[in-house]
Amino acid sequence: MTKILEKLYWALGLSVALVAVTMYALHGKMLHDPNQMQTFILAKAVWLHVISGILWIGLLWYFNFVQIPTMPKIPAELKPAIGKFIAPEALFWFRWSALATVVTGALVAYLKGYLVPALTFAGPVTIGVGMWLALIMAANVWFIIWPNQKKALGIVPVKNDAEKAAAARLAMLTSRVNFVLSLPMLYCMVAQNIAG
Repeated sequence: MTKILEKLYWALGLSVALVAVTMYALHGKMLHDPNQMQTFILAKAVWLHVISGILWIGLLWYFNFVQIPTMPKIPAELKPAIGKFIAPEALFWFRWSALATVVTGALVAYLKGYLVPALTFAGPVTIGVGMWLALIMAANVWFIIWPNQKKALGIVPVKNDAEKAAAARLAMLTSRVNFVLSLPMLYCMVAQNIAG
């Protein structure tokens, strides 16, 4: 067992196998009932949406609560470890989990029948506000944070150190905007199921 736990992807595989067994044990009978098939699919889409969202917002909060405040305290000779190894890997999962959250969220809204009404505020307004906040945040990730982090981390060439510093600052400030938006976005997502 320790061999499995030592390797991330083996542990992930074990977790996926356990969730498949759990899903089938608890809700497998839904697979055999055509009237419950949509509910079964919806439950899995919601689960994927929540998992994607946890990864995305968890990394957003990691950047804002841990990495950004800690970077000035790290000795200069140790900073390349963050910039060359940790940050690029974290940003990979950050941007793809943002996309997965949006795609699975749109799937959930579609399956529940409120995708267009929520986005146009003709239907459930609370979830519509949450969806728009999430879309703004995802756009920030892909179109501002990631392009500027590539410059700041030296993944793409820049003209000089001033451009690199400006890119790092813009990425940080945009990440802070996403952090600020994350709390009302999460409130809307949760409140929709409780208060409508």
